[in-house]
Amino acid sequence: MDLKSLIRDIPDFPKPGILFRDITTLLRDPEGLRYTIDFFAQQCIEKELIPDYIVGMESRGFIFGSPLAYKLGSGFIPARKKGKLPGAVHSIEYELEYGTDSLEVHQDALHPGSRVLIVDDLIATGGTAGATAKLVQKIGCDLVGFGFIIELRDLQGRKHLPDVPIISLIEY
Repeated sequence: MDLKSLIRDIPDFPKPGILFRDITTLLRDPEGLRYTIDFFAQQCIEKELIPDYIVGMESRGFIFGSPLAYKLGSGFIPARKKGKLPGAVHSIEYELEYGTDSLEVHQDALHPGSRVLIVDDLIATGGTAGATAKLVQKIGCDLVGFGFIIELRDLQGRKHLPDVPIISLIEY
């Protein structure tokens, strides 16, 4: 299936000069969504990336991470924005283009030595994925890889990530 044909391009969003890759058109297509999750799981199995847990970043990482965890027989852990989780948390602050942001996971969500795959819809500069990797490693987990639906290759986000396998289903 040609997944690119299910991704809508929106020029000048969120600001002039940016070409936004909109996944909502993929999500609304039942066959495309099913194929995406099945193909993602197949890639993980072929690369022997079967984690104990999938960590998905807020919020689109939840959309793909949860069904992928189901297909692989893994648990799913949400990495949320600061203040969204009710219990004690591990957190990490990271740099954005203009300012900082932070991500958190419950302290009882991951255990040292757990095998973790980090999943999100898109990798651009690698900032959020890299911060999530640092958080997972700070907890003492074994980062086995990353999985993304879309990779924007020109932004070279891979070079900001640890040297582990990376799955990208679509590249621009």
